[in-house]
Formats: sequence, C-alpha cells, structure tokens
Amino acid sequence: MLIQQMFNGQLPQLVMFDLDGTLVDSIPDLAAAIDQVLLEYGKPCAGVEKVSHWIGNGVPVLVQRALKDAGFSEQECALESPHFQQALSDFSAAYDQTNGHHTTIYPGVITCLEALQKAGVTLALITNKSERFTHRLLELIHLQHYFALVVCGDSLIDEQGNAIRKPDPKALLHVIHKLKAQPENTLMVGDSRHDIEAAKAAGVTNVAVPYGYNHGEPVQLFKPDYLVSSLDQLFA
Repeated sequence: MLIQQMFNGQLPQLVMFDLDGTLVDSIPDLAAAIDQVLLEYGKPCAGVEKVSHWIGNGVPVLVQRALKDAGFSEQECALESPHFQQALSDFSAAYDQTNGHHTTIYPGVITCLEALQKAGVTLALITNKSERFTHRLLELIHLQHYFALVVCGDSLIDEQGNAIRKPDPKALLHVIHKLKAQPENTLMVGDSRHDIEAAKAAGVTNVAVPYGYNHGEPVQLFKPDYLVSSLDQLFA
C-alpha cells in the first residue's frame, strides 16, 4: 500500500486531516451564507467560485475578503471596525443556518477513514474553521466518531492572544504531543499550501489532494511529499 511505502513498510502512528477541501466540499454552505450577508447589504452575490478562493484562513478572513470584493473601504474592512464586526456576526448567524445543508463528503474519504480506523491508526482533524461551526458540521455529516482529537482555528491561542492556525506548525505539534505520536511517524493530509507548509515545518510527511480549494492555485506548485487523486488511493 502507498501509505505503508511512506513509512518503510509500516502504517503511521497518527494521521491528521484537514477538513474543508480535503474531506468535505463545504463551499456551497459557505457561499450561501456569504451571499445572504451581501444581499442584506445591497451588494451582488459572490457565488461559489469566488468563495472557493477566499477560504482557508478562518471565518474572519473569509468575511473580510468578501467585504473587500464587494467594494467596502479598507477602514470598513478592518478587523477591529464596527462595520466588520457586524458583518462577521451577520455571517455567523447565516452560516449557523446553512452549515451542513449542502456539504458533501468527497469520494474515497469514508473508505480511507474506515481502513485507518480498522488498522488501529489514530486519527485527528486540524482545521482553520472555528469550533462553532466545525463540531456541528462533523455531527451533521456523521464524521465526528473517527477522530481522537479535533483542533479548530480558534482552539489554540498563543502568548500574545492570537489564534494558532495553519500554516503555523504549532497546531500539528500540539496534536502529535497530545496523542503521544512522533513527527516522523505522522502523516498530514490536506488540500492547500497551508497544510503542506505546516507539515514540513513540523517534520511530518504530507499528502495533498488536488480537488480542494487552495485559493485557486494548483496544490502541486507547493511540492507536497505525495499527491493522490482520492484518499482511497492511500491503500492502493
């Protein structure tokens, strides 16, 4: 199997997965929430294609990018501005309603998760999505039971009070430590440069999938260790 070839004929101790663009296509739900907010503000809808290029850095950055694209001023788009804070609140309320309604699990994902779990490999999820939306989505699509640990974009805070998100490797290292694994026996699976950069910085083997988002750029440009067209190919 390919996954054994990565680790000298053995299975890894731990496999960490990204969520959006790797395990699930959640863009329709996110786009619906963004468009609802833009329409309330008298702006045209952004649509799925634009939103697919804006995600990956957490909800505040997604909302900020949407506001900038809609023509709001730099002052209005500043994270600390009342206008932005209201837009963030409006988006969160809208996404509470759309979250999970049109999200789909990519082909090969369940086969991969089932095979790893059956083989006794520990699984974890590391996403830049906030806890408010991640756990609810996992429940709605029935994926929560696969993961020993879920770390979201606002789960970890640094000494300066800032959220720790990929490509910062600290989230990966935190999971490795909590689950008593070793970086050299750990695999990170994702769809974006953030996943690849975080894995490399943490000393972790990484696999990328090309069907995700990655801000509209081919993920191959960021030189993942391995590239698979679907996650069940890990067991080919």
